[in-house]
Amino acid sequence: MVPPRAKVFLSSLLALGLLAGSMPIFLQNQGLSAATLDPNGSKPSISAVEKAPLSPPKVQPDIPAPALSDRLVEYHMDVRYEPQENKLIGKQTLTWTHPGKKSVNELYFHLYPNAFASSDTTFMKESGGRLRSDPMPDNGFGSMTITDVKTTEGVSLTHRLQFVQPDDGNIKDHSLAKLRLQRPIKGGESITVHMEFEVELPKIFARMGSTDNFVMAGQWFPKISVYEPAGLRGREDEGWNLHQYHGNSEFYSNFGIYSVRIRVPENYIVAATGFPTKPAQKADGEKVYQFYADDVHDFAWSASPDFVTAEEAFSAPGVPGVRIKLYLDPLHKDLKERYFDAARSALANFGKWYGTYPYSTLSIVVPPESGNGAGGMEYPTLVTAFGAKNDSPGYELERTVIHEIAHQYFYGMIANNEFEEAWLDEAFATYAEEKVMEKEYGITSNTAAQGASITSPAPLKLESWKYDSHEHYALNVYTRGKLVLQGIERQVGLKTMNKILFTYANKFRFKHPTTTDFQQVVEQVTKQSWQAYFDQYVYGNQMADVAIDLINTKNIGTPDIPKYESTVKITSKNGDVTDVPILFAFEDGKLLERNWSGQDGKVTYTLKYNAPLSWAMVDPKYSMVLENKHINNYLKADMDPKVVTRWNLSITKLVEMLFGSLSW
Repeated sequence: MVPPRAKVFLSSLLALGLLAGSMPIFLQNQGLSAATLDPNGSKPSISAVEKAPLSPPKVQPDIPAPALSDRLVEYHMDVRYEPQENKLIGKQTLTWTHPGKKSVNELYFHLYPNAFASSDTTFMKESGGRLRSDPMPDNGFGSMTITDVKTTEGVSLTHRLQFVQPDDGNIKDHSLAKLRLQRPIKGGESITVHMEFEVELPKIFARMGSTDNFVMAGQWFPKISVYEPAGLRGREDEGWNLHQYHGNSEFYSNFGIYSVRIRVPENYIVAATGFPTKPAQKADGEKVYQFYADDVHDFAWSASPDFVTAEEAFSAPGVPGVRIKLYLDPLHKDLKERYFDAARSALANFGKWYGTYPYSTLSIVVPPESGNGAGGMEYPTLVTAFGAKNDSPGYELERTVIHEIAHQYFYGMIANNEFEEAWLDEAFATYAEEKVMEKEYGITSNTAAQGASITSPAPLKLESWKYDSHEHYALNVYTRGKLVLQGIERQVGLKTMNKILFTYANKFRFKHPTTTDFQQVVEQVTKQSWQAYFDQYVYGNQMADVAIDLINTKNIGTPDIPKYESTVKITSKNGDVTDVPILFAFEDGKLLERNWSGQDGKVTYTLKYNAPLSWAMVDPKYSMVLENKHINNYLKADMDPKVVTRWNLSITKLVEMLFGSLSW
């Protein structure tokens, strides 16, 4: 996901908010229907259901594609959007295959819309009711109600649902629910449950909801959690991976099959994950769409009567054939070629760099300005750009589209756990995005200023909600993580870095890799240990800091024939460094370049020349991407120690001002 794009830090966030305690919820004792699990304690509305009965479709392509993933889940869903009530009403049939060996007695479901049910949910408390720069609108709450859960034999299990909060114990957080089963499910067995649900859509500010007549349905259905067998992601004992929806985090799901029928008012246009299995049909004042997707781990859709649509076929090496579909806000109706060009550039490059794009569609949704909270987000085969604010946007248009398409690989196919290791998608997508922006548009990032922005570095392999703030999360997960990748590239060279990423992307295609998996690929390709680098910059919170500590100059010649000896002491104060460029300048204008290996953490240069040394500077071209303290990189000879700090501060401010004036 893209954060406030103003300076290339992204901060995708949002993760899971979970609900109430360990006691079962017997709603019939509250005077409510036993078929209701409602965080707001209200009965479900049934007014819209009378139009036409919802029935999850069974339709699939005539010739299903060969499985690329383990396909542990299969969803068949039917959902109706009711604009008058600002509500989704849905049914789903879910089949889950147990990938472990131990029997399980319960299933767990993410009920993400409940993150917006009140100001007391975990997401709202951690985020302060904001995502990026978008605050929750007044009275913008929303929620999900499970109205029925049944077995294939028709036995109701709704009374067996209870909210759980494994991360923080917040009983007012209802974004995770446990379903106790009638009988244990053994490893390798499958279970099918039928569910009915309603979603009161929030006003858009955090990825999903509605505004005016625009709808973004992201994380809109009850989604089963991931059960991890032993060995997956380094896990020793098998079990459920359970987290609430937090202010700083995104998602983690199993790959599977989705067959989804979407009912909207007949003047609405729908964009969705996957491809349509039949033309949309109008009936009873509704327009009914049907979509299918396989080997994906999520399904999202968007709808509006105002979309301006365009479509083109595209193929390239690594892109066998894909239909790029645009769903533009009218303000951007004349910018379709820019969107197409950005999508073509991204697909063509990523197909070569990271492996074949395996899907037949890629949809790009441009929300209206009022729906910007849904912008800059990735879903399988569907991405959202930032909301249309004017008809002449800068390169942030291309940058956002390219970043989100990069997520089709890093998150989409290479499906890391975004709750626990978000840098594996956000940093990698940012790295890939910047490569395309430089190659196709000639725009390079200012890594010196980015490095200087990391004033509070934190480990990258950290649960998303454990960062201090949204900004702290974004600066580390997106920016610092990207700099770590660029730091590897600086040491091994671009050709080897490309091989590392290609190897990693193809080895873990349709799998769930970890940071350790990536480290092992780096070591396999380079045939050397990277443990120290990862310990400091990935698992640890270090940044580089190389300083010129001292310059002494003395005349070792005669008054008539002077000869000067200058001693320069340089220290690495934090984090191992390699290949450190140093520039020495003498008073007669002569420049001398040296490269320090970084070995032993300190070095002293003794220079003899017929003119005094004027100044010295470490890394004059700012090639050391992980340095965040440039204030001590420069030192003027014989400067009064009291003036040194003020002088270096001035130099640093000048550099940062210059960098800040450039586009990221």
